[in-house]
Amino acid sequence: MIEFYSETDFNIEDTKALSHWISKIILHENHELGDLTYVFCDDAYLHKLNLQFLNHDTLTDIISFDNSLGKQIHGEIYISVERVKENACTYQVAFLEELHRVIIHGVLHFCGYKDKTKKQQETMSCKENEALDLRTFS
Repeated sequence: MIEFYSETDFNIEDTKALSHWISKIILHENHELGDLTYVFCDDAYLHKLNLQFLNHDTLTDIISFDNSLGKQIHGEIYISVERVKENACTYQVAFLEELHRVIIHGVLHFCGYKDKTKKQQETMSCKENEALDLRTFS
């Protein structure tokens, strides 16, 4: 099951289509969907989590907490809507494009992809692009 929550005034649209796409990507990566929770928040909320759980005093667009069991995906993904908006401007892409990239980025982490090294970042970016190409909505 995929659930969406907001700790800010942001509301995600078309959660049914979004959930279907996320589920499709999980299956495409040879995993199965367990319980996945998305929480949309602002910079302050995510910064607090970053300090509390990761001891990082920086702003970020996403923090994911992986509770997967083998190939079954379980976890929580926190996304700063403010960071996504700023990144969309920086990379000159539509807000929804960047939001979808970040949404699937967390799932890809749960599927085992990392992004610490340059090579891992390239692989992650490639997987994100593949996933975005599999969307049947925008």
